[in-house]
Amino acid sequence: MDDERVAKRLAWIANHSELRARPSMTRRKDGHDYRGPCIYMLTLITAGRRKLLGELRDADGDHPLPWVELSAYGTLVMEEWFRITQEQPHIRSLALQLMPDHLHGILYVTAPIDKHLGAVIARFKGKCTAALREDKPLSVYSATQSRTLPAWEPGFNDRILRGSGQLACWKNYLLRNPYRLWVKRNNRQYFTAIADIEIGTQHFSALGNRFLLDYPHKEVVQCSRSLTTTDIEERCNHYLELGQGGTVLVSACISPGEKEVMRRALGAGCRLIIVLDRGIAPMQKPAGRQFEACSEGRLLLVGTGEAHNDRRAITREQCLALNRIALTIARHNE
Repeated sequence: MDDERVAKRLAWIANHSELRARPSMTRRKDGHDYRGPCIYMLTLITAGRRKLLGELRDADGDHPLPWVELSAYGTLVMEEWFRITQEQPHIRSLALQLMPDHLHGILYVTAPIDKHLGAVIARFKGKCTAALREDKPLSVYSATQSRTLPAWEPGFNDRILRGSGQLACWKNYLLRNPYRLWVKRNNRQYFTAIADIEIGTQHFSALGNRFLLDYPHKEVVQCSRSLTTTDIEERCNHYLELGQGGTVLVSACISPGEKEVMRRALGAGCRLIIVLDRGIAPMQKPAGRQFEACSEGRLLLVGTGEAHNDRRAITREQCLALNRIALTIARHNE
């Protein structure tokens, strides 16, 4: 993010005191007890997306993968994070990854705590902001920026982890996050969200290789929910043959058969266009195999409607609409 955009973001935060004062806990999952035992994957973003916490470095003799060299302030934030577990004996830190402009951390609340988790994180953020303002050697405020500005964006994002499988998956995600950032920086054309892309007469958001839309051979993947296991296997073989022959496979991945076809095609190195039942957020990035496929230029995600992170039931009408969009994409530039 360039200096002008950072300055605008910081000015916006400064002019919206009601957001700066809003408790972090107001963004949490409805109905969940944030004082009870649970494991959380948390994400906190620096104000204005400033690179306060460190710098991304290439792999070297001591680091087999790209890594983040912490700034003096990043080191202070890391130390403050682990003080959470000292102040709250029923909270354990299972993982922490500082990135230049945000942090990911996994906290395990082992027994009921006397404070809402949002209050615990708000205290952590407040202490980090106070340290940034008071310690001049660590200050990154320019002469034109107010030292009353916060270090963090309002609120935080949390994901509730259930089961050892999810925990292991997210630990690995945190460990490899610097590598993913390096891949994104070296393949910016595939990891920049497109707010408005026209396909036929409709407009969508998108992320990935937009030139997949121009491929002459595209095929819609649609599988009825009534297909048997044998039927799905036959469909997988059919579509994989097409995909490995150069055809771009297009699907909304709604039915079990469609999901299985696209999962196998993704692993087989095929080119894919996936229609989502939600829009693409500005800072969104794909995960897992989709991330690798995106970096290789063989994936395009097409977003429909508003961007959101919560799970929502999809209606039959929405399914039909998504399938129509997939068909429109397949016929684009025929």
